[in-house]
Amino acid sequence: MIFVVLTVLGLAMGSFVGALVWRLHEGKNFVSERSECEHCHHKLGLLDLLPVVSWLALGGRCRYCKAPIGWQALVLELAMAALFVGSYIVWPLPFDTWQSNVSFGLWLVYVVGLVALLVYDLRWMILPNAIVFPLIGLALVELIVRYSLQPGPTVFGYLESAVLGVAVLGGVYWLLYTLSRGKWVGYGDVKLGVFMGIALGWQRALLALFLANIIGFFAVLPGLATGKLKRTSRVPFGPFLIVAFVLSFLFGDEIIAWYLRLVLAG
Repeated sequence: MIFVVLTVLGLAMGSFVGALVWRLHEGKNFVSERSECEHCHHKLGLLDLLPVVSWLALGGRCRYCKAPIGWQALVLELAMAALFVGSYIVWPLPFDTWQSNVSFGLWLVYVVGLVALLVYDLRWMILPNAIVFPLIGLALVELIVRYSLQPGPTVFGYLESAVLGVAVLGGVYWLLYTLSRGKWVGYGDVKLGVFMGIALGWQRALLALFLANIIGFFAVLPGLATGKLKRTSRVPFGPFLIVAFVLSFLFGDEIIAWYLRLVLAG
């Protein structure tokens, strides 16, 4: 039953993310205003908003103006459902306390916000404050939940780890932003780094820093090799940071432990 619930919830959140991204870009209120077609601006009804079902039934086109909706909407809904279910399967904590359940719920909110940032950055190369700042606030709440769940280290220890994490990610990208005057990374990457540092702590933040740059390198390498990208081309870095964050949050402890075993064995 939990898989069914998470699948349905993920599909719904995927549809929500698509609407959220477009409304933020258009300056519309994503809470009070109804969804509408991006082309003809006709208000959409319930039958137009059923995740996956509506897209398939309408053949990927608007019911009213017949303009193509695009396959991205379908992919986004399916991807979000896969992320919700996959997160439950690989979740590193047992679901035996209210704190671990709250932590998982906050993680799902992270996923919604981060996917929205990823889509927005890919389309317009901006990481909007309207999403980044609430994520920073949630990370502070999750820090408190994490301490109540695993009270081994002191409060100071958790705060120290979060501050060092912010210094590792937010500090490094702030330095790159300052030195390059915004040419190497955007200021949105700096603020996203602050969120990631709080949520990950310094050890996993270091891992995320490494993974983001490795992922970014291999992502742009084919474009550079084929001439589609130049050294001066603008490439959104937010998606690389977000993928690195997901990997570090869910698998960071295992990856770090594996690396330490490898180093000690060598």
